[in-house]
Amino acid sequence: MASRGRRRGRKLALNAEINVVNLIDVMLLLMVIFMITAPIMQGGVDVSLPKAAARPLEAKSGLVVTVDRSGDIFVDKDKLTYEEFRASFKALSDQHGKGGGYLRADQGVPYGMVVRVLAVMRASGSTDVGLVAEPEDATH
Repeated sequence: MASRGRRRGRKLALNAEINVVNLIDVMLLLMVIFMITAPIMQGGVDVSLPKAAARPLEAKSGLVVTVDRSGDIFVDKDKLTYEEFRASFKALSDQHGKGGGYLRADQGVPYGMVVRVLAVMRASGSTDVGLVAEPEDATH
């Protein structure tokens, strides 16, 4: 009986450690969710790009100007009228740096509209303007 009393009288040491296994599980789950949703969120403006047999452009940072099927102009994701675009593109280009720019135009946009937007981009001092297109299928 004496040994029984000694066991009751001893106090157990407190365990003050944090169990990080659960935290790691949550972190990995969040990382997987962000990896899946990040490409979806970077879609930008939806356009049907023309197909061309062109070599791919090197990835650089630069302003992306998009002209959608209805003729609306987007600088990155901000919608502008042609007049607003013409008046503000030089300032936007200077603010963004000398990375050049990319012009994405829907294949249904009239050629004249694409030329007008390209002229504004070139007049602002952006001499390095890339025209974005979809690669042609190898079967054609």
